[in-house]
Amino acid sequence: MTIHVAFLRGVNLGRRQIKSADLKDEFESMAFERVRTLLASGNVIFEGGPREGLQERIEQALNKRFGFEVGTVLRTQDELRALVAADPFRGRKEDKNTKLYVTFLALPPPAPLPMPFGAEGDFEVVKQTDREVCIVGFRQPNGRFGLGMEAVWKHFGKQVLWTSRDWNTVVKAAEK
Repeated sequence: MTIHVAFLRGVNLGRRQIKSADLKDEFESMAFERVRTLLASGNVIFEGGPREGLQERIEQALNKRFGFEVGTVLRTQDELRALVAADPFRGRKEDKNTKLYVTFLALPPPAPLPMPFGAEGDFEVVKQTDREVCIVGFRQPNGRFGLGMEAVWKHFGKQVLWTSRDWNTVVKAAEK
């Protein structure tokens, strides 16, 4: 059996609330094994068969159970381990003024970001593949990080399903 990680888009934002226990129950009802959630932001680690058709199966079940669309981006745990081992941030560490993010793409985009891509003092794309975009966000005067990162997501538009996680979450998902 393959260990998969489902990164759910837009969960626990606004009215799109799903309790971790309910999410775990729903994945177990789909006959996945060793289901566990990671943090309360729509990350589910589970054992299941091949990836083919898995995204659609999960999305349909979640939509039916929770009453709203839940976009799902899948990676195997081995893929996450390889991403962590590749050190896309080249040893950079988070601190009070710097955050590291990975935007996961469900499918390769029709056009990659034009590189280099970023806004000085706001954010910088440090690595891009056809399935991930690694971004360094810098603290802004209002305390938020990388406000201009929205430009990354706008580039892909609605034709590409994506979701972002901070690097610490990615590392934890790779290790669990």
